[in-house]
Amino acid sequence: MHIETGRYLYGGALQVLFLLEGLRRRGIDNVLVCTRDSDIARQAHPFAHVRAMPMYGEMDLLFPLRLSAAIRETQPDLVHVHSRRGADIWGGVCARFQGIPGLLTRRVDNREWHPIARLKYGSYDGIVSISQGIRQVLLGEGIAPDRVRCVHSAVDVEKYRIQRDREWFRGEFGVPCTAPVIGVIAQLIPRKGHRYLLDITPRLVSRFPDLRILFFGKGPLQNELQDSITRRGLGERVQLAGFRNDMPRILPCLDLVVHPALMEGLGVSLLQAAACGVPLVAARAGGIPEIVRQGENGYLVEPGNSRELEQAISSLLADPDLAHSFGSQGRLIVQREFSIDSMVDGNLSVYDNMMQRRRR
Repeated sequence: MHIETGRYLYGGALQVLFLLEGLRRRGIDNVLVCTRDSDIARQAHPFAHVRAMPMYGEMDLLFPLRLSAAIRETQPDLVHVHSRRGADIWGGVCARFQGIPGLLTRRVDNREWHPIARLKYGSYDGIVSISQGIRQVLLGEGIAPDRVRCVHSAVDVEKYRIQRDREWFRGEFGVPCTAPVIGVIAQLIPRKGHRYLLDITPRLVSRFPDLRILFFGKGPLQNELQDSITRRGLGERVQLAGFRNDMPRILPCLDLVVHPALMEGLGVSLLQAAACGVPLVAARAGGIPEIVRQGENGYLVEPGNSRELEQAISSLLADPDLAHSFGSQGRLIVQREFSIDSMVDGNLSVYDNMMQRRRR
């Protein structure tokens, strides 16, 4: 049984769909407990028996009753919780209460108060972290090393093939033919660090006069970022492009993807960009260094260090041959280390180990 609370099919929910499909191909029967009217509820039917139910977050005190009923009726061999929003608290408790092993996937690298962390994770037989960075956070919170296994998130490499349609791209976003384009793909929230790129944009424009920057994503900072863009006189240089469903078409047309996040569990958008052969500049935060290899497929900078960010971006915009080399190497890294099959096999190995321990 898999529990996923996300409403939209990106981030963790997309990883769950990849996992369901891969497990089904390997002969595993899946039950998916998810939110009513969610994207994954509509798309998971070929790979799982879908049980959609209301989910209202941590304060939904009826959720454990609904979840317990689903576990009791289904009697799965294992319960795998993929989300937060209350599922991470109640999923393990409900599974343990009915004598079924529970597994939690942790996708974020924010630290928790140690007593709360030990209480929450104590109900699970095992924990999967999507990066070594997250695993280190969990170990620092007192979780025993033998209870945490790293299984990287995956990207559909075939979906993100290098197919550049620059004429469409430049018409879609009003970008001049000679303009280098930087993309930032992240929620518009403080920890993603958009402000650090805006701080250095005037200096970048002075060196690269045709430069354009596209912010992809939505979030509570949208109005604040737009005000900052307008106040700095960058309206013709920086565009809030919103959430897009056609990123596989957009990404290959970018010259550089920048991710100046202060915190990041792994950074699936970086995987997608690398799969498209785009060079990367990102902060050395969370699991990002597991994707961005310094001097190999991109550059890493200290979180919040605008000077380092400017130098890294400038060096790649000024050297197209180096940028191309980084992009080519990045695609090879994704193919080798972040495939869907690797992610599915990693999770299946965790399942097998848990079941063996339970039998012993």
